[in-house]
Amino acid sequence: MFLVDVSILYFCNVSAIGYYVGMVGLSVGEKHFIQGGIAQDLRTDGRKRLTYRPIFVETGVIAQANGSARVKMGRTEVIVSVKAELGRPSSSAPDKGKVSIYIDCSPTAAPQFEGRGGEELSMELSAALRQCLLGGKSGAGAGINLSSLSIVDGKICWDLYIDGLVISMDGNILDALGAAIKAALSNTGIPKVNVASAAPSDEQPEVDVSDEEFLQFDTTAVPVIITLTKIGRHYIVDATSEEESQMSSAVSVSINRQGLICGLTKRGGTGLDPSVILDMISVAKHVSEQLMNKLDSEIAAAEAMEEES
Repeated sequence: MFLVDVSILYFCNVSAIGYYVGMVGLSVGEKHFIQGGIAQDLRTDGRKRLTYRPIFVETGVIAQANGSARVKMGRTEVIVSVKAELGRPSSSAPDKGKVSIYIDCSPTAAPQFEGRGGEELSMELSAALRQCLLGGKSGAGAGINLSSLSIVDGKICWDLYIDGLVISMDGNILDALGAAIKAALSNTGIPKVNVASAAPSDEQPEVDVSDEEFLQFDTTAVPVIITLTKIGRHYIVDATSEEESQMSSAVSVSINRQGLICGLTKRGGTGLDPSVILDMISVAKHVSEQLMNKLDSEIAAAEAMEEES
């Protein structure tokens, strides 16, 4: 049983990613080999349809950031940093902080990233991550807890700037970025803030920001992203670039530990029957539990290693 807040579900065709995967050149024999293996639940690298590649996590990779992480899934590698700054909450959400997500694609990650190709993919990935992790532009859906970033309602809040860099890309980039954001937020320390005095309602209160005391950002509700790529009659997780080049469509579902669907995006030109989408969501929920446990274990190990060093 899974819960879905229909107000945050949104479908978008990620055209730039579609452009990238379409550039992978395969012979007819290679295409049949990939498709045939998936049909038999045996992929070219020996994995089953719902098995991820090995995941590597390293935290604290950028000293100047409040939190950072590097994540590798196979040959896909990304880095994410989190910077916290004091700001003013929006009038539409006076009791919440704000989160901005922007992704950049290194030109060395793939030849298609040079010039406009990289810019288009950066914008598509940023929009998809906002949808999956914040429930859209407003951040009204489940996902990153914006209420925890409020300091004084309507006057002062924390603004989190999440910046990601795609270093190398061999498929499943959205899931890797989602995992890196979760790891970077787990590594994020928010300075402790004391409100120095109670100001009149029309004045900005004075605050004292500690240089020594930090509060760990709560990632309990931060979801993982599971992308199911449909190839033939079957769908797989953690698709490589070669596998993505054979897809008819793909659905990315963000799910938190409570089993709540936080966001949903789709790419690919082929439509999907509603019953297929519901089945994919059910499979994604099952897979998310495994990925969440694996990611938590990797983050804990990375942070332990960071403390030792």
